[in-house]
Amino acid sequence: MTGNRKTTPATELAVVMVPFVAQGHLTQLLHLARLIASYNIPIHFITTPGCIHQLQTRHQISADRTRIHFHEFPTPPFVSPPPDPSSHFPTHLQPLFDSSLHLRHPTTTFLLSLSLKVKKVVVIHDVLMSYAVQDVKTLTNAETFVFQPPPAFYQACGIWEKDGDGQFPFPVERELMEKLPSKDRVFSQEFRKLLEVQQSHMGFHVGELYDSSRVIEGEFIEYLEKSEIAGKKKIWAIGPLNPVQISYNGTESTSRHKCLQWLDNQPRNSVMYVSFGTTTTFCDEQIRELALGLERSGQRFIWVVRVADTSDSVGFEERKVELPDEFEERVKGRGLIERLWAPQLEILEHSATGGFMSHCGWNSSMESISMGVPMATWPMHSDQPRNTFFITDIIKIGIVVKNWESRNELVKANVVADAVKRLMASEEGAEMRRRAVKLGGEVKESVAEGGVRCREMDSFISYICS
Repeated sequence: MTGNRKTTPATELAVVMVPFVAQGHLTQLLHLARLIASYNIPIHFITTPGCIHQLQTRHQISADRTRIHFHEFPTPPFVSPPPDPSSHFPTHLQPLFDSSLHLRHPTTTFLLSLSLKVKKVVVIHDVLMSYAVQDVKTLTNAETFVFQPPPAFYQACGIWEKDGDGQFPFPVERELMEKLPSKDRVFSQEFRKLLEVQQSHMGFHVGELYDSSRVIEGEFIEYLEKSEIAGKKKIWAIGPLNPVQISYNGTESTSRHKCLQWLDNQPRNSVMYVSFGTTTTFCDEQIRELALGLERSGQRFIWVVRVADTSDSVGFEERKVELPDEFEERVKGRGLIERLWAPQLEILEHSATGGFMSHCGWNSSMESISMGVPMATWPMHSDQPRNTFFITDIIKIGIVVKNWESRNELVKANVVADAVKRLMASEEGAEMRRRAVKLGGEVKESVAEGGVRCREMDSFISYICS
């Protein structure tokens, strides 16, 4: 729940959301749009037709259309290569990422038109859409806020590395920070060029928003607020953006997703959920080792087995991922294979789920933290290696399956099996689960009436309405 929900006249204020075109980024700003709409503020959501299709199929946005105005701006057609299992970074999506640059003109045209109809326009844009919204600074009644998709810890580490100890002490001992994963090759060269384009159009925003909570990252949020980098800019930690209480609305158990029906028949905290997001593609050999590792662990599991989304699809159609011969028969009853889409939040919330093997994208990490589920970490690219460090070494609710320094090595079946057993069937894992449950409980309290997330959201809404 949110706090004060005063009605704002439509002629006074309008909020425009400009998400990046990747699935995880779209999800974050859709959740944020829903939160802001609960304050009776008009929301305009700008993206491409393909992204709208993704949101509709994965998040059922039909019900949102009464509160959120979705605007589809097409981009020129492009050709994308197939997913490349040899690349940690999703290079096959680069044409899609580059296409976002074409949204500048339609975005500017829309904002100009909107600025003539309302007293104030507030633009909330993904940091990777800074180029597209650069013309906001020419509008006298508009202001921009940057949405930072990674955690505050990731941003704070970047400042700490640039400034050394700096003026403000970093809230982690230097000895521990020496274990911080490098940023070497977390991005492709092509994506780095896109980052440089975006960074050249930063600096005119008045504040930054994070999908995080002071309950989780309080010290790092304060570090950002104190740092000279933040300057006079305001910071709001308005997460978790994902719902933390899932309502089934009286839905019959037989009509629920098959993963949830299967979980209904499993013991509490007994199932490892295995999913690596929408951009990851494993090679056949790694799929085989992962399958054998899950089998040898002797633990229950749900495994979402699919290759990465492509630029022109939402990934719902079944694609061929070859599993070892008779694997599914051997694990029948103990393991469930899902080859299409799985309701991740509902799975993580289910009492039978006791662990999450993940790539540690911040969306997935926040969902796991919110639901009090410890993690087995397997980072792939971008902020994920440092998210892994935050989960395993800072808040201590996870174990490492694959170190970033060993990113080019195959993870063998015995390593997978050992990691699963450590998390699911050892005292070490039980202690992590207790910490995760405690933290998840604090996160749930933070979104209740009067909680820290409510106060943070109320503060942001008051700021933009002033």
